[in-house]
Amino acid sequence: MFKKFLILEWKAFARSASFGSNLAMKIVMGFVAVYFSIVFLGLGIASFYLIREELHLDPLRTVNRFLIYYFIVDLLIRLLLQKTPVINIKPLLTINLRKNMIVHFALGKTLLSFFNFIHAFFFIPFTIVLLKEGYNPSQVVVWFVAMTFVIYSNNLWNVLLNNKDYLMIIFIGMLIVLGIAQYYDLFDITTYTGVVFDAFFDTSYAFIAQILVFVALYVIAFRYFKSNLYLDTGLSAKQDIAKTEAYTWLDKFGTVGTFLKNDIKLIRRNKRSKMTLFMSVMFLFYGFLFFTNSIELYKGPLWQIFAGIFVSGGFLFTFGQFVPSWDSGYYSLMMTQNIRYRDYLTSKWWLVVIATIISTVLASFYLYFGVKVYAAIVVGAIYNIGVNSHLVLLGGAYIKTPIDLASGKGAFGDKQAFNMKTMLLVLPKLFLPMVFFWIGNLLIGPVAGYAFVAIAGIIGFAFRDKVFSMIEKIYKDEKYKTIAAYKQKN
Repeated sequence: MFKKFLILEWKAFARSASFGSNLAMKIVMGFVAVYFSIVFLGLGIASFYLIREELHLDPLRTVNRFLIYYFIVDLLIRLLLQKTPVINIKPLLTINLRKNMIVHFALGKTLLSFFNFIHAFFFIPFTIVLLKEGYNPSQVVVWFVAMTFVIYSNNLWNVLLNNKDYLMIIFIGMLIVLGIAQYYDLFDITTYTGVVFDAFFDTSYAFIAQILVFVALYVIAFRYFKSNLYLDTGLSAKQDIAKTEAYTWLDKFGTVGTFLKNDIKLIRRNKRSKMTLFMSVMFLFYGFLFFTNSIELYKGPLWQIFAGIFVSGGFLFTFGQFVPSWDSGYYSLMMTQNIRYRDYLTSKWWLVVIATIISTVLASFYLYFGVKVYAAIVVGAIYNIGVNSHLVLLGGAYIKTPIDLASGKGAFGDKQAFNMKTMLLVLPKLFLPMVFFWIGNLLIGPVAGYAFVAIAGIIGFAFRDKVFSMIEKIYKDEKYKTIAAYKQKN
């Protein structure tokens, strides 16, 4: 039966209206997976010798000490990017299939995730090096088994905690607080957690405790999903007090104002869209990796341009990337109305532009690191407004991924508002301005590099009408394909 489930999964993928874009995206994601696999493989081999030769510490004890941060970051990334199992269960529930089998298959899909396998490229070579360097083989093996079950336990935690937005704040806050406390010698959590991970190596039977934790989590996840595996689950909605939000001050902008009011309400009322707002705020602090010179690799004005694009364009990349997918629930209805595509696209453009300006103003605290740093953010904002705002709208015509705004609490939900596909589509928009800067810097200097990026943004803004006409034509050409894609469930 599992084989039949796999066949159905393949047919759903191959027959979908967005098969071409999905296939291309999976190929790109395959290259990304290979890259990170090589990085983890290098870390798994080199970390032992770097710790021993450079720091003169026991590599295994040192790794065990900081594994708590490793697994917290792993869980945070899973909550952001890893999809929970998605099965169209309605046709399955009407035929003679055991619910246990459906739930086991859905949970089994998550165990085969790349987010689990990527860790093998670190732990397997690190384990081999431990054996080669004379560590006790039986102790090394049980330590490796324990680490494997910790990874799969993280996978189940992600499944259970999915779609709980406040967890992102909790885990990020936990990382920041623990990191600062340890840096300033106020509290070092690794002295306590390191003992636990050391026990997996020192005590031959300690790994059994971690296996039991995994089994307990699997049973909890299984029972939770099985209890929600009914056709009428979620049909009875929670009753709240209705609130009227008129936003009459937008009426003076005509049809564009009507669309803007709809988008503001969408962001305020839905968990998926609220998540994009939260992520755009988090991107404001992304610049600390580049502007503080704390990471040697990210020093230099070229990476400052990269950070400036990211800091000012958080909302543009997270929300704008899925235009018009945010309206997929009623897109067909909209297309039956007398609505000009130009007005619809203009309202989305103004929304991301206003958000970009607000982000740039909020990022003014980077002036603490110097005028040049904030200049990189301002230049990045100009480029986002003039070029990237058009590129996200253009890309939206081909991203036919429907977003169900009402399924935020579904047991088999999907974090469509922010996922790996979104991030991969962002990359060209980040690296193109770096190319402009590199050309200007190579020909004249860093100031010219900043100027080249800003000029590109100004030119893009100047030709906005022509670009909008081109984008409008593409949306019209893709209209019926988009409607067909939004009607599909897979």
